[in-house]
Amino acid sequence: MARVRVELPSVLGDILQGKRLLEVEGATLAEALEDLVRRCPALRVHLFDEAGAFRQHVLCLHNGTNTRWFAGLDRPVAEGDTLTILQAVSGG
Repeated sequence: MARVRVELPSVLGDILQGKRLLEVEGATLAEALEDLVRRCPALRVHLFDEAGAFRQHVLCLHNGTNTRWFAGLDRPVAEGDTLTILQAVSGG
């Protein structure tokens, strides 16, 4: 299991008591993301839809590369990798 750093947007700060960096574990992107929502269940509804896919307004970058470009989330992660979660925010 690799330890992976997760960077979260400030818009999710209330859920995480102001934390924007978390460390999770997993062998793949899917396992690391599952560990993230296991550690903080309230994130699931903000990041994933009912089918388990990222919501349209959520981007996940693996070491700077958009995970939407990958064939799936079964891609291996390595010790020290970074996942960056970005959420589009709109308003008027």
